[in-house]
Order: sequence, then structure tokens, then C-alpha cells
Amino acid sequence: MSETGDPRGTLAERLEANTIERRKRLADSDWKTIDGSIRALDASGVRANVLQPGRTAPDFALPNADGEIVRSTELRSRGPLVVKFYRGSWCSYCNVEVRALMEVLGEIRALGGDMVAITPELPDEAAKMTAKHGLAFEVLSDVGNRVARQYGLVWTLPDRVRDFYGRIGLDLERSNGDDSWELPIPGNFVVAPDGTLLDVFADPDYRVRQEPAEVVGAIRRWAGR
Repeated sequence: MSETGDPRGTLAERLEANTIERRKRLADSDWKTIDGSIRALDASGVRANVLQPGRTAPDFALPNADGEIVRSTELRSRGPLVVKFYRGSWCSYCNVEVRALMEVLGEIRALGGDMVAITPELPDEAAKMTAKHGLAFEVLSDVGNRVARQYGLVWTLPDRVRDFYGRIGLDLERSNGDDSWELPIPGNFVVAPDGTLLDVFADPDYRVRQEPAEVVGAIRRWAGR
């Protein structure tokens, strides 16, 4: 139980529990591959590419799980917009996070905001994510990571990680519809109605995510509440 008394725990606690379970299923050599790739990605200076608060958020028009085009200009015209980039429905950490974000969606909407998630996966995979977790916000398909690239999040998986994914049966070429082997760094961007970035969180270590309360807090500050 978290310090706030929530029996579900903080997102950090839930993510740590997920890590413990994954360590039970993976060989030490696989975990070393994961740790090594994360350290290498962080050392590459990728953080410097991520758009920061005060910048203008790139607008987008992407298909949702039903193939309908959703435009960010329309979403943010009604209030601040939380843009959540995630790696894919196969990522257990992403699954833990989107469930936690669903728990604060009511607060976000009560403050006049909304939320949208963006994945490099094809619309059919986005539909699976929506159904699996009963998501009440749009999940959009960014095939080729075109939008994620504009936000400074894209990186290419090294060969050792591709080999690891292949051994565990993860086929990114199938789920993403291309052979780039690129993924976005998971990130949260809170966008004001005028397009200004109010808050940004993106960590090269995909096991580290922003607490949903911090996302809500950014919108509260904008709303003056």
C-alpha cells in the first residue's frame, strides 16, 4: 500500500512489482542485455532531443483504433491535452502505466482536459490495447514514428535487443508494420490549448514513468486550482 493509503500503490510501486515478476521469468543474461541497452541509450544523449516545456507541441492527425483520423488541434481546442507516447501493447510497463492513467482520467476531464495515447503499432494493435484495458481515451497509431520523431523520442534498437526480442517471440515488424526496429521513449506531454508544452516527462529507462498525480498537477497549475 502506498503512503497515501491507496491499496493499488503508487505507479512506481506497481512498476517495481512488474520488474520483480519479469526478473523471475528472464535469464540473467537477458536482464544484462536490457540494462546495457538502457545505459547505452541514456549515454547517447537522447534526452537532449526531447521537446521541453515552453516549446510548441507539434500537431498531429493520426488514425485511432477504428481507423478514424483524430486531430490534436481539435482535442486541445477544448482544454489542455495529455499526449502519452508508449512503446506497444506488448510492453508490460506500458500496460501498467496506461491502467494507472485511466484512474486519473476523470480528474483530468473535470479540469477541462483530455488525454490521448500514441503508439507506433498498427491500428489493429491499438484496438487490442483499448479493449484489453477498457481505455476511455483515444489510442492513436503512429506508424513509422513520424509524430514521435517530432517530439524527439525515437531511437533504434541495437542488434542484441532485436535478438532478445526475437527469442521471446516479439515481432515488431508485424505489430508496427515496418522493419525500422525503432521505438519511442515512453513520454508524457501536457499541451496547453494554444499548443504550448506545459509539462514534459520522458526517461530513456522505460521502467521509469511519471506518476499520474504529477500529470494532473500540471493541469491544475494551468487551471489555477
